[in-house]
This record gives sequence, structure tokens and C-alpha cells, in this order.
Amino acid sequence: MASYTTIIRNGLIFDGTGSPPYEADIAIDGDIISEIGQVEGSGLNEIDAEGQIVTPGFVDIHTHYDGQAAWGDRLDPSSLHGVTTAVMGNCGVGFAPVHESDHDRLIQLMEGVEDIPFPVLAEGLPWQWESFADYLDFLTPRRFDIDLAAQVPHAALRVYVMGDRGVNREEATDDDISKMAKLAHDAVMAGALGFSTSRTLNHRSADGNPTPTLTASERELLGIAMGLRKAGRGTLQFVSDFDDMHEEMAMLRRLVEKSGRPLSVSIAQADSKPTLWRHLTDWLEQGVADGLPMRGQVGSRPVGVLLGLELTLNPLSGHPSFAKIADLPLNKKVDALRDPTLRAQLLTEEAGSKNPFVRALLANFGKIFVLGDPPDYEPTEDKTVAAIAKNRGVSEVEVALDLMLENNGRGVLYFPFLNFADGNLDSTRTMLESNATLPGLSDGGAHVGMICDGSFPTTLLTHWGRDRTRGDKLPLELLIKKQSCDTAHWVGLHDRGVLMPGYRADINVIDFDKLRLHLPEINYDLPAGGRRLMQRATGYTATLVAGEVTYLDGTPTDAKPGKLVRGAQTKPKQKLAAE
Repeated sequence: MASYTTIIRNGLIFDGTGSPPYEADIAIDGDIISEIGQVEGSGLNEIDAEGQIVTPGFVDIHTHYDGQAAWGDRLDPSSLHGVTTAVMGNCGVGFAPVHESDHDRLIQLMEGVEDIPFPVLAEGLPWQWESFADYLDFLTPRRFDIDLAAQVPHAALRVYVMGDRGVNREEATDDDISKMAKLAHDAVMAGALGFSTSRTLNHRSADGNPTPTLTASERELLGIAMGLRKAGRGTLQFVSDFDDMHEEMAMLRRLVEKSGRPLSVSIAQADSKPTLWRHLTDWLEQGVADGLPMRGQVGSRPVGVLLGLELTLNPLSGHPSFAKIADLPLNKKVDALRDPTLRAQLLTEEAGSKNPFVRALLANFGKIFVLGDPPDYEPTEDKTVAAIAKNRGVSEVEVALDLMLENNGRGVLYFPFLNFADGNLDSTRTMLESNATLPGLSDGGAHVGMICDGSFPTTLLTHWGRDRTRGDKLPLELLIKKQSCDTAHWVGLHDRGVLMPGYRADINVIDFDKLRLHLPEINYDLPAGGRRLMQRATGYTATLVAGEVTYLDGTPTDAKPGKLVRGAQTKPKQKLAAE
């Protein structure tokens, strides 16, 4: 009778293909699934999954662990939410290739775009590399709680080749483009999964200047894409404002047609352009119908800023009196805000700010919600600060202050600035069910003091597969397929994302009835004592990476089998029945 490394018994198998679930055992040999069915042998380790669902490990294709991977071995919060492979280097920002003289430039860009503080990155990054291949060589011996893959970032390429001209967004010369194309080619040959860039004004360096790639010409982008074509591998990842929607869509389609490389682009519903997402989704669906490898990356809930006294922003951030105490430790800040004199001053003074996001907050109490515990990511209007203030007969600022003072100053407010223009998530549902979209945009590892969306995979399963009350849900087998098989195979990782013999044993055992998100919290565990938002979940009974149990009931084990994945991975050869 055969013996195996691990056997998962009696689970309801969602195999990642979108097929209906079925009950079976899963036998694992080393890091590979060996058998699925009624397994007669024994396992050195056995997991009883009766009454639970068993899924492939989730693949998150949009994270920013470029810094965290250099100093840490746990890529959380993603690893707390069933993610077993993460792809970093998105949005055109990252740390290679780099000249020694440009270290601070790339840090400032990451700080501005992804809200990772300069002191954290300055202390945490060892800078033991110059080329992208050097960077991958640095990461190769490191071990993590999940697998990690990288993309080559456009901003780093531009700064490396063009220096100040690149930073100042000057047009690239033919020689510049040739050099960037060669670097991109060499990066994917060394193991990068692809190339990423940003064309949005929302992405700015810490000094307020737009990202170096904002106005890169089609000629430049095509030159780099053709570098990937020459390599015969690699995906293209874009984020864009689509200000000239039709021209931008036409340009992106031309890049795909000429280079032959798969392209994904971020899609979300913005309040300022509440119907743009529909046009983009239709355009992508037409591209897919025409046989082009094009996808939209979409979120599973609103992209929302978390507001609080311990966080980067809150509704008092524009008040002069608050500015005087903003840098105090939380306990002293709470004591100050409970002082009747300061409180009266705050409630009467006029607020203002040069920060456009703070100005938006000050004018949007009708769209700032109580997040609650467990968090509600599709809240109703009665949970807004404005509605609560009207009900209590007091000012909106007073309500916001009282709510943030709850739980010893750890009360959290929620400002959904994308995917909630209609006050519900109907548009998000339409995006998610499209055959031209993939789950993405979690930004795991980034926005450490404002956003905590690394938990997107848990929301995808719980909200859309079980809990939604304000509209239709989506089939669980579809959601699991999108977050595992579809995401993995899109970026060329064909050895995972499916529960079948021969595939990698990246697996989740989930008590689906008990799967719940917890309220985000603050940890002070980054280099230089930096803070970051963290969000945990209940219901992940076990997560396995390469056949090793990395988490049990949400608690990490000592196992760290995760490593850098270099380049695309081939589909396992299936054994014939006669063999």
C-alpha cells in the first residue's frame, strides 16, 4: 500500500477549472499532487477536511513585495488569505535595474506611489544588485512562506537608461529605447515574468512629481514590448487614466497585435468617470473575441482608504489644531483629543489642505463609512458619517472624531474611492464575471498606512460566493477558478492553480462556513520601526505551499518552502491511463 508525504482527506474539491466540486482525498508526494480520489495509502501527515472545501492555492498577480521580500520571509498579509504565489513589480515601480546614485530616487518613487515610507525602505533594502538579473540572484536563495515572482518595472528602466531625462519625462531617443528594450529582454530571459508601467497621474514620487513613465510614447512602449517579443516570453502590465479613452485603447491594442505579448490593464469604477469601466470591459471582451491576449485586472470590492488616528489620513488631517498633535504617540493623541478645550477648537476651526485627497475627504462625509467588525465592504448609506451626524443632531466632524476615538483611538473609518460610485458593488460584479477580467489590484505589501487590500481573495470568496445581500452573488467554482487557475496561467505559471495529479501541491483547506475577515489593525514591525496595516482572517484551516503546511488555523508554522519563481513554468505532463 502506497505511502505519501501528506493526505488531505474527505474534502469537497474545487479543482480550479470551474468544474462542479466533488468529494475526494488528495495525496501529495513532496511538492507535487500525486493522486486524487479515494486514497488507500497512508500519509506521514494527514489533514481531515471533512465538511470543508479544498482549493488550489491562490495566485495574486498584483502585489508590491519588492521591498518586503528583501528583508522579510513572510509575505503577509497575502499569505494570511490563501495566497501561495504573488507577483510583484507592478505599476512600473521597483528597485532594479539601478545605478548606485539612483537608490534614493527609486525609494522616493515607491514611497510616493505605494505609500511605503522612505525610512523603512532606506533601512530595509541592502542594495546588493545593479541589473535585474542581479536582483533575482539576490532573491534566489531567500525563502518565504509563499512563492514570489517579479516583473521588470518601467520607471527603473527609464531612470537607469535616461537619468534626469527619464525622471523629467523627456521623450526617449531611439538609442534610449533600444537600451530599454535590451534590458527588458534580458530581464525576462533572467526570470522576470514580464514588464509593468504606469500612465496615471495618481502615481507620483514623494516629491509630488508624476511617475517618470506617465507620458512615455507609443514608440517607447512598443520598443520595449518588442524586446519581450524577441525573448518569446513575458506579459505586459499597464495602469492608465485613459484620458483620451479611444486613442489609449487603440494604442494598447496595437502593442498586443505587434508584439504578440499578453497585456493586462487595471479597471476600476472612478467617481469622476463612473461609466469608463464599462467601455474598457467591452473593449477587452472584443479583443478576447478577436483572439487577442488581453485582460483587465479588477478588484473584489471597493478600493478604499482606511482613516484613523493611527493612520496616514483622517478627516481631521486638514485641521490646524490636529496638525500640532499629529505626530504624538496614539495614547497621547487620544488624551489630547479628549480634552474639552482642544475638542471645541477642532469643531469650530476651518479646515484646509494642499493634499487633494484630504480636500476630498473634507467634502465627502456622505461617503465616509463606519467600517465595522467584521468589516462591511458594501455598506449602506445609513452607515455614513453624514447620516449618523444627522441622526444624532451633531456635526459631521464631531461624529468622525467620536468614531475614531472608539477602542482607545483605534476606530476605523472607510472611504471607498473606487468601485463605489453607485453606492453598491453591481459594477464590480459585472467586472468579475467577465471572461476578459482577472482578480488583481490587491497591492499586497503597499499602502501600509492607508489601504489594506491584500485580503481581496478572502472577500472574493466570502462576499461574492456566500454573503452578499444587496444583489446577486457569483458561483464559488467560478471565483476559485479566477483566483487560482486563471491568474496563474495568465502570467505563465502553468504548473499551479489546478488540483490535479502532477501539479504543484499549493492547496487551501477552508472551513467555508467560518471564513471571516477581521478588522484591519496596525503593526509596528517594518524596518526602522515602521507601521503597516494588517488584516487577518478566520477559516483558513490549512495552507500548503509546495506540499508543506505553512499556516494552520491562521497561525504560521515554521515551514518556509516559498522561493523566487524564475520565468514561466510548463504544464505538468499527464500520465496516460495505460501507464
